[in-house]
Amino acid sequence: MAGKNEFSFDQLMNDLKNKIYHPVYLLHGEEPYFIDVISDFIEQNILNDLEKEFNLTIVYGKDSNVPTLASYARRFPMMANYHVLIVKEAQELDKIEELQSYVDKPLSSTILVLCYKYGKVDKRKTFYKSIEKQGVVFESARLYDNKIPDWINNYLHQQNYTINPKAAALLAEFLGSDLGKIVNEIQKLLINLAPGSAITEEDVEKNIGISKDYNVFELQKALAQKDIVKSNRIILHFAANPRENPLVKVIPILFAYFSKVLTYHYLTDKSRNSVASALSVNPFFVNDYLQAARSFPVARIIQIISILREYDLKSKGVENNATYAGDGELMKEIIFKILH
Repeated sequence: MAGKNEFSFDQLMNDLKNKIYHPVYLLHGEEPYFIDVISDFIEQNILNDLEKEFNLTIVYGKDSNVPTLASYARRFPMMANYHVLIVKEAQELDKIEELQSYVDKPLSSTILVLCYKYGKVDKRKTFYKSIEKQGVVFESARLYDNKIPDWINNYLHQQNYTINPKAAALLAEFLGSDLGKIVNEIQKLLINLAPGSAITEEDVEKNIGISKDYNVFELQKALAQKDIVKSNRIILHFAANPRENPLVKVIPILFAYFSKVLTYHYLTDKSRNSVASALSVNPFFVNDYLQAARSFPVARIIQIISILREYDLKSKGVENNATYAGDGELMKEIIFKILH
């Protein structure tokens, strides 16, 4: 069965689960997690254990070459319906486009999977268009940071768990956008929880080590309320734990936060759902932006954004003359200037 267009992750996984297979799969893009999930499913499920002995071939791009792969791809299966050939790290395969001759006329009994990570095959090239015509192309794009909490929520929903918005935001802020890392930490978390649990920030703090009280989101909330004592308490914690809360990570998050507060000021429709959509945030956090907008008028927000830009440069050694001020001191200066 030939595909004509790029497939979504859900569409592709649905086909595989329904035993709808294609002769060639190009899995490419910047996010390795989805590529690994798809290739692992193909490796583990198309052939049974006995069939895998003779009909599953796994090679790495840097250790192979096009003529060898073409010969493997033309191998007929033994006592099975398919021969599965998975090329991991295909981006390291020299002259990959020379597989063109095989891709134009692939064996229907071979399932060739090209795992091309951290980059994309040129869509303008004949090689790409031939794979799209004869098989399936899946582009694994990185998720934007503001999409990570929703992704965590959906992932856990598929595992029959739920998670509250603050706990999901804590995971996203602490673990970043590396989905593989996020999944590994979630699996560690689930080991210690009863099936079907509703995950809270207390669970995250206890099992992953992320403080529910000393994090950027609590700092934002304290700043929005102009709570000087709490803001300074959080900053002192950050200064004492610089590896967990580096300034180069904190400043961009605060910059994005106050930029959204500025956007909030100019929204004509300030209903909860409209604000959540416009700011790309969970409705749970809308009140925080409302409070910040009440605390900081437009002119002050613009000044704060300017302060954050200034200290972003200082954190990188630019315009940070004389004796270098460490991250902790710079954080204290930022909070003081924001609140005074």
